[in-house]
Amino acid sequence: MSLETINIDRLGLRPGDKLLDLGCGEGRHSISTFLQADIHVVGLDLSAKDLATAKQRLSDFVIDKDKIDHCSFIRASGFTLPFADDSFDQVICSEVLEHIVEYEKVLTEIKRVLKPSGIFAVSVPRYLPEWVCWQLSDGYHEVEGGHVRIFKSNVLKNQIANTSMHFMDRHWAHSLHVPYWWLRCLFWRRDENKSPEEAHWLVRQYHRFLVWDLMQKPKLTQVLDQLLNPLMGKSVVMYFRNN
Repeated sequence: MSLETINIDRLGLRPGDKLLDLGCGEGRHSISTFLQADIHVVGLDLSAKDLATAKQRLSDFVIDKDKIDHCSFIRASGFTLPFADDSFDQVICSEVLEHIVEYEKVLTEIKRVLKPSGIFAVSVPRYLPEWVCWQLSDGYHEVEGGHVRIFKSNVLKNQIANTSMHFMDRHWAHSLHVPYWWLRCLFWRRDENKSPEEAHWLVRQYHRFLVWDLMQKPKLTQVLDQLLNPLMGKSVVMYFRNN
């Protein structure tokens, strides 16, 4: 099971490209793309805490001095991106839009800063697994900064296509995460104010399994995840080319 939701191989990265990771959080996609290709990466987020974590994680890697400034993290809003038109060859927006009420404004800004023929990769929670979470717990989506909507992927796909972006492909990710979040929601009221170590026994055990799987990457669970993703992948991932 991969830490990344976006498939980096589908971004068409070329030496010298500029990539924006909008809503980068703690930097998982920013750092992964930077380490895998000779590109310039900007991770953007509103959370100063997450950006500090991203910078710390980047510093854990040995990076050539002439490339250290090719990955940067800035604090800014997706509603008014501080970049000129046609600034980026790729834009990633992973697990972000479901948190934003007026997300259409963010899509407009992404369109503006993406170069002609540039690649836009977006992921949001898949409808059915997310719907089950909402049924199991109100607290799951009513927390500050939580999810404000459940997307139907075809609706989002058509909205992005209406900005004059060409839909290229779609896949699903993180099927093995789904039972964990269902368990979290099932015991949400019990565990709401408790640390992860104090969570329900089932939640703790499944979390340990996910960590083990991420670190060890056994072939069996990787194959299982791939087989289950079309049926119950937690996230839907779509790729577009800017016209």
